[in-house]
Amino acid sequence: MIEVAADKFKSFTIHKGDMVQVIGGKEKGKTGKTLKVLKTKNRIIIEGLNMVKRHTKPNQKNPQGGMVEKEASIHYSNVLLLCPKCNKGVRVKASLDKSKKKQRACSKCSTVI
Repeated sequence: MIEVAADKFKSFTIHKGDMVQVIGGKEKGKTGKTLKVLKTKNRIIIEGLNMVKRHTKPNQKNPQGGMVEKEASIHYSNVLLLCPKCNKGVRVKASLDKSKKKQRACSKCSTVI
């Protein structure tokens, strides 16, 4: 029998292009823009954070090869969405707008994100 991880179908409140704040790990307290959301792995890649060095062979894109710095992923539980009004990481609640469309809102100040 095939077992499917329960987290695989979980809906994320964080999307590509959102501003987020890291709340755990070596990058704790820093903020950045999300570049990619990896739903199947429950991880998020944030611009300029969690940089790692990668040894690469010469190729057409990088003819010299060598060490390249790039962003590594962070688990989504270590990240909070950044509220523009509160100016800090907050939890998100779901609310409906006038056309009955679901939207994300700050749980503290109820500002739509």
